[in-house]
This record gives sequence, C-alpha cells and structure tokens, in this order.
Amino acid sequence: MLILGIDTSCDDTSVAVVEDGKKILSNVVSSQIKVHSPYGGIVPELASRKHIEMIWPVTERALNDAGVSLDDITVIAACHGPGLIGSLLVGLCFAKAVALCRDIPLVAVNHLEGHIFAANLQKNPPEPPFLALVVSGGHTSLIRVDGFKKYRELGRTRDDAAGEAYDKVAKLLGLSYPGGPVIDRLSEGTKDELGFPRPMLNEGFDMSFSGLKTAVMLEVKKLGKGKSLSEKDIKRVCASFQEAVVDVLVKKTERALKKEGLKTLVLSGGVAANRRLRERMTEMAKASDINLIIPPVSLCTDNAAMIAAAGLYYYKATIFASEDLTATACLPIGRS
Repeated sequence: MLILGIDTSCDDTSVAVVEDGKKILSNVVSSQIKVHSPYGGIVPELASRKHIEMIWPVTERALNDAGVSLDDITVIAACHGPGLIGSLLVGLCFAKAVALCRDIPLVAVNHLEGHIFAANLQKNPPEPPFLALVVSGGHTSLIRVDGFKKYRELGRTRDDAAGEAYDKVAKLLGLSYPGGPVIDRLSEGTKDELGFPRPMLNEGFDMSFSGLKTAVMLEVKKLGKGKSLSEKDIKRVCASFQEAVVDVLVKKTERALKKEGLKTLVLSGGVAANRRLRERMTEMAKASDINLIIPPVSLCTDNAAMIAAAGLYYYKATIFASEDLTATACLPIGRS
C-alpha cells in the first residue's frame, strides 16, 4: 500500500510517498529558511502564504520521484496539529480536497505522533513500551509509548521549547536563523565555562528554558559591556548555553527511563539533529544499557514521511478523518 504523507505544520512544506508505512519512496521538503531569516524567526503569515505557493509543486515532485500517480495512492495522511494554524490549514485543506476529488481515504495525524513513529522508517523499529523524547522548535516532551494511541506524557516544557530557546539565544547573539545548527557548530571544541543554570533539573520531568534565556542575556550584557561580543566570547556563550540545555534533556530522560522501567529510547524532533545532544544521549544509553534509536537527521526535522509512517496505524485501525475535520494549533497527546 502507498501512503501519501503531507506536513505543513510550521515552515516546511513536505510531501512524501511511503510504502507500507516503512519504505520511503520519496520525501520532498521545501524549506522556508530564506523567507524567515531576515526576521530571526518564523513569521506565521509569510509561512502560510509560502505553503499555498508550494503545496502542489512539492506534491507533484513527490509523486514523480516515487514513480507513481494519485491513482496509485491507497490513503492520504495529513498532519492536522499541533502547529501554526495558518500553515496547518493549507496542508489539511489540500489533503481533504485531493481525497474528496479522487475518492481516497484520509487520515489525520498528530505531528508529535509523526516524530515518534519516524523511528519506524529505520531497519530496526522500536517495540513498545518505550520512551520518546520529542524535542524541537515547538515541542519538548517526554512521552511513554505503550502502542498506537497508548501514550502518556510524563513531562514537557512549561514555557519555551528547547529549539525555540536556541533560536532566541542565536538572535540575541546576532547569529543567523535557524539558531540550533549555528550554536551547535560554534560550540564544538569549546567547554562549558560560564555555568548557566539548569532550570528545574531536580523537579519532576517538566522542563523550563525561559529562565536560561534570561541568564544568557544577562551574561551577554556583562561580557559585552555595551559593545559587541568577541568571537571567542560568542563561542563560550554558545557552548555553555548548549551544555545547559543538553544537561537538562539528558538527565530528565535518564530519570524517566529508570522510573518507568523502560530500556528503549526514541530521540526525535529537530533538536535531535544536534551533535552534542546525540553524543550525550549515546553516552547515557551505553552506560545504562538502553537501546537508543535516533532517526537520521533528514527524519528528525519536520517531514511528511514521518506523517505517513504514523498514518499507517490509523488506516489499519480504520480511523478515518471526518468531513468537518479542521486544523488544531494545540493538540497534545497522552496528557492527563
């Protein structure tokens, strides 16, 4: 069976064709980095307008790359939340229109489920139960997964997502957008010299990164004394900030694994592409005998292949989207 996945949850227009929910035949992503870079972050209105412009060309290319047509598609899987409401509506309305015109079943997938089941696109997918850390520009959540639709959120950020904190610190330092890859690169070879706080490190499984941003801002003012920071100081700030974020993520995850008695961890989301986070999680997993699964970088950032992978479960369970389905900006999973 062929699944056409569609994701426009944020600033990337993505369409994929996935066979049997496992084999990627195509996975096209149209980035909007050049559109939003001048603003140091995503402008929602510009994002939705760009999605309108790109949704059909990206779909056409995905079908061509896979060597199939819409007549070959078994089911369409579209992300309906969480995310930017304007962006979500473009992809979802497009998916509904195609499904109606071509009489193709439609399933609606939660974006967080997509990140979790991106691990199924690898050779050795995880077997439930397992712990998933979904960490990106919009989400930072620890989720226990006992199977499809059997999720329990153990902890989440109370304010900024980790990726959002990266972008805001990068903007504070005058670095380019997106901030995560830049800070990761500048941190390499530089130690944690500034000792930024680790918010809520010993308080349950929830996280907070807004206070860390404030600490960085105060340190930048102290180091700069009204002037621009030197390249050396920028690297010191980047390395110290990154180590604080990674410390919180690794230690919270390690404690959650022990408390839940789980031996498998899925690390996903855009921040899962971070070199230092991968390195520290690998060290922790090896020391604790944890089976760590991290999708390749191309499947960590937002993409439609992961939506298709999750869509397979909806199709098998015959959970199809209704005609009045709409996008939802806030759509948590497994939260009590």
